[in-house]
Amino acid sequence: MSQAMGMDFDTLRQAMADNQEQPEGPARNARAEQLLVEAEKLNIPLAVIEALGHQLKVYNYSSEKDKMFVPFARLLRMWDERPEDFDEYETHSLHWVFKWMSAGMLDQPHIPLASIEKWLGEMEHRYRLAGHSERAVRGAEFSVAAHLGDLGRAERAYTAWLAADRDTMADCHACELHSQGWWRAERDADEEALELWRPVLEGEYTCAHEPHTVLASSLVPLLRLGRLDEARAHHLRGFRLVRPMESMRGAYADHVEFCALSGNEARALELLAERPAYFTDSGDPRSKLDFMAVTALLMDRLTGLGLGDQPVPGPAGREWTASGLAVHARGEALSLAALFDARNGTSYVSERARGRMDQRPLVERLPLGVRSRSTRHLSPSASAAGSGSGSAAASASARSSAAVVESDAGSDPSSLSALLAEARRLSATRSPDAVEAWAAASRAAEGQELDVRDRAEIADHAAMERGPEGIELFHEAAELYAEAGDPGEALAARARAAYVLALTGGPEEALATVSELYEGVLALLADGGTGVSQAASVLVGRARILMLLVQEDADEDAAGSGTADSGTGGDEVVGAAEAAVRELLALAEPHLSDVRMASRAAEARAMLGELAAHAGDAEAAAELLAQAAAAFVAAGLPWFAVEYESRLAGIARHLGDAEEAERAARAALEHGGPRLEPMGHAQLHLQLAEVLGATGQFGPASEHALEAAHWGDEAGEGPTLGAWARHQLGGFLLRQGRWAEAAEILESALPDLTTDMHGDGAIVQTRWWLGDCLTELGEHRAAAEHWLRAADVARHWPEQRDHAMLAHLAAEALGHAELPAQAEQAYARAGDLWRGLGNVHGLIRSLRARAWVALRTDSGLDGARESMAAAVRECEEGLRAVSSSVGAEAVEARQRLVAELGHTHRQFGDLVARSVPDDTVEALAHYTRAISVFASLGDDALDARTGAELAAGWLEADLLRPAAAAARARAVLSAYAGVDGEAAQARRAEAENMLGVTEKA
Repeated sequence: MSQAMGMDFDTLRQAMADNQEQPEGPARNARAEQLLVEAEKLNIPLAVIEALGHQLKVYNYSSEKDKMFVPFARLLRMWDERPEDFDEYETHSLHWVFKWMSAGMLDQPHIPLASIEKWLGEMEHRYRLAGHSERAVRGAEFSVAAHLGDLGRAERAYTAWLAADRDTMADCHACELHSQGWWRAERDADEEALELWRPVLEGEYTCAHEPHTVLASSLVPLLRLGRLDEARAHHLRGFRLVRPMESMRGAYADHVEFCALSGNEARALELLAERPAYFTDSGDPRSKLDFMAVTALLMDRLTGLGLGDQPVPGPAGREWTASGLAVHARGEALSLAALFDARNGTSYVSERARGRMDQRPLVERLPLGVRSRSTRHLSPSASAAGSGSGSAAASASARSSAAVVESDAGSDPSSLSALLAEARRLSATRSPDAVEAWAAASRAAEGQELDVRDRAEIADHAAMERGPEGIELFHEAAELYAEAGDPGEALAARARAAYVLALTGGPEEALATVSELYEGVLALLADGGTGVSQAASVLVGRARILMLLVQEDADEDAAGSGTADSGTGGDEVVGAAEAAVRELLALAEPHLSDVRMASRAAEARAMLGELAAHAGDAEAAAELLAQAAAAFVAAGLPWFAVEYESRLAGIARHLGDAEEAERAARAALEHGGPRLEPMGHAQLHLQLAEVLGATGQFGPASEHALEAAHWGDEAGEGPTLGAWARHQLGGFLLRQGRWAEAAEILESALPDLTTDMHGDGAIVQTRWWLGDCLTELGEHRAAAEHWLRAADVARHWPEQRDHAMLAHLAAEALGHAELPAQAEQAYARAGDLWRGLGNVHGLIRSLRARAWVALRTDSGLDGARESMAAAVRECEEGLRAVSSSVGAEAVEARQRLVAELGHTHRQFGDLVARSVPDDTVEALAHYTRAISVFASLGDDALDARTGAELAAGWLEADLLRPAAAAARARAVLSAYAGVDGEAAQARRAEAENMLGVTEKA
């Protein structure tokens, strides 16, 4: 009905109910104001009372809480003048919102303290007159005292609050427990607080704003207690609840604070960006104080990290940096606190605000799993994370001990000598820290005279860090080695250059070069002109180049283009590579006491493992890679084992050896340790997560997927590997029933998942899982949207079963979302797909479901009957199709179809009985048919048959056939004679109840 025509009372009530369901905010408030105008036109006092109550409620749950005093004052005046105009519900509501007024006054620093105390007395007086317990009054007094910092009065009021009887004016259990736990946390009793909150956190007590605020309030106490997994889970669960609710700025601030204190500054910035209005909304000064205080906390943290110039979200009207917003937010918070303290006559609010703003981080790093930039990527000036080469091999991440003395080297030759000695020592032990040690020596050597050997080594190690640009430097080093009288090391340096050349697209030239070097070094070795170590360096270079050619052949074969144009056939390359590797192994094995030679031998075994894998001998590959990894560890070089343990984990998983796959993956992580680059951490954690997930260890799998997502973000690979890790993490959380956490993670992964990078299967699976999560959370419309969008992708796949399943799931969700017309369309789509797949069971179930939703659409009962009749026909046609088949599978197929027929008749009977109560004959006919069909299946369908029997019995009773109804009840009792179990007990109880009813009739 249009506003111009006015509303009647029923229309007004419906309009208020509809408005109540709208999102919190100014639009809902404005609508409530319009509805009050409409109520005043009706000249019905109760209509005005209800409209004022509605207006007061939407104000309270919004950013305009300061507006609620006016409608309440009017309501109170109406009550005092004509209490008979209030019905029972509105009388209760009026007294209920006295509590809101107390809290609301505290939140407004312009309301004098004397007025608040006077109001508290007024509340106590009116509650006593109405016969209510003093519990709510003492709770309100506690709130006042706690706000003032009057701890003695607060404790007395707290004790009296809990001692008073609970009545209809007491806050709900969830809200009371939140306040009680908050106070214990304020008094440094975090464990007690969390125990008080436990029933709310576990879902025993809930309300419109709980567990939202309890989850938010629990975050910092959990961090303080070191219960980090719970803190993470509460953030993911709680922020999901708080995000759409405008009135929850205080709880929102708790989540920002949590992120700032747990190493999640980038996430905290994203939270601020989502709520720009929170910087300026002035209707609730106390929650604005909370928000500005945690904003200052976050900005000070960023400034302390060297990110003061970082652009950040802030109040509209100007661009903000972290340092600029830090000053502004602190000023705003302290100004607001000062207003409260001036009103209260204390300094308590300001002290608490300063304490909150000056907190130090409680956790250096708490990965959350959601997509978020690392602070190292927040600013263009921040150092970029290494993305890695795709290998999980360890690399140096710490400066060597030689670098400690670098700053003192200057022009002191002795210090330079010490740096060179340390670099040589680390090289001899093959330590990853040798890279930085040589760099330190090189920096210290600038401007100093060096002998030719020193220059050669510095050039050689500098070349190792320059990739393709290092080839010429290797050659320079070779010339210097030769000048220094070390021809073997000169050949080794040239071999290193050849390998870099092979890696950068010149494998043929590199192989020719290294072959000459190989001949030369063997001749030198035979004549005693060089050592085994130098010869091994050349041999390993030659072996690596041949292994590279083997891999190129494999890649081209996989691409379907035959063998590589290397001038040799694939088998010849493999043979040459194996011979080269075995020659390297034979050279190195007699010298395993030398760490460098032990490393060469271990690498040779790893190469043999790769050749076995190339040949398709996975068992041999696994054994050889395990030997190689063990050899590296035995030589004191565990960081070199990482790449091969990772490879071994993949092969073991392929072989179905889950135990070995898990062992190898864990060993890779352990041996990589702190020397792993972020990308290496991400890859290895993800591999272990997938290994654990494949064996159903979803809890441990989710922990490693969480780490993989974090390290992927740290590596700057959030949209690629990080997104895949989040996809996996969401799936593992879902399998643990952690629906809200899983939904938050999956929603975070979805924007980064792409067909090109991750495949459309990953996108479909993510949306499928999201639909499952959202259904469990009661968000049916959103679940349907994800399932429908996934179905639109799957509709292009050759196999259409997933398409059909997704359409069917979407239909169910649409039905639960009270969108029956859309649900009916989705069921029709699913039915067509099931028919096309030849899946008669899916088709039958979609027809039955479609019948039920049709009752709520324009199709009505006729459409519902039509769909249910179609389901019966499909059952019967399916049975005819398998009637002539023989064998165990055919018997099972017939039994399943018979069961479907029985369930269809049962549902047909239910549909008619509920929709046309007067037409009991048709419903009874379907029940009777269902009983007969189920009976043909024997004891396998006992519960289904007796359920139909009882439904038929109640209809017999409605038809005034007590004898027939009693007979059906006795049949059920007979069927369960000597049968135990919950179903049997329930059926017997219902049958006995039916007998009692029929006997009275």
